Amino acid sequence: MEIHESAENYLETIYILRRKLKSVRSIDICNALGYSKPTVSIAMKNFQKEGYVEKDGEGYITLTDKGLEIAKKMYERHVIIAELFMSIGVSRETAFKDSCKIEHDISEETFKCMKEHYVAYTGKKLPDID
Repeated sequence: MEIHESAENYLETIYILRRKLKSVRSIDICNALGYSKPTVSIAMKNFQKEGYVEKDGEGYITLTDKGLEIAKKMYERHVIIAELFMSIGVSRETAFKDSCKIEHDISEETFKCMKEHYVAYTGKKLPDID
């Protein structure tokens, strides 16, 4: 399965939910993304098949190492781009909305430079992603 923006969003959402909740179920993903149960169910089956998530007998969803790697990458991009935008005066709400749109499309080179600039410009440490 080639990972597209929607798949990255699913994996990142599972990661964010897991940071907030003890456990994640499909309904949590539905609520977070505004998708229907059947849509999320199909996506989770595909992610299981491709080795990005595991689902136990009680319906709890966890990211595999493969899924976690992608989720953390997207989350890091999301947070750092938003932080950079806020540091130049963009409102928090707009910064996070815009970073969500950008995180999937920028190159590794550009993101690396953005991270370096964030640290140099703000004098702050990078946000904790784990």
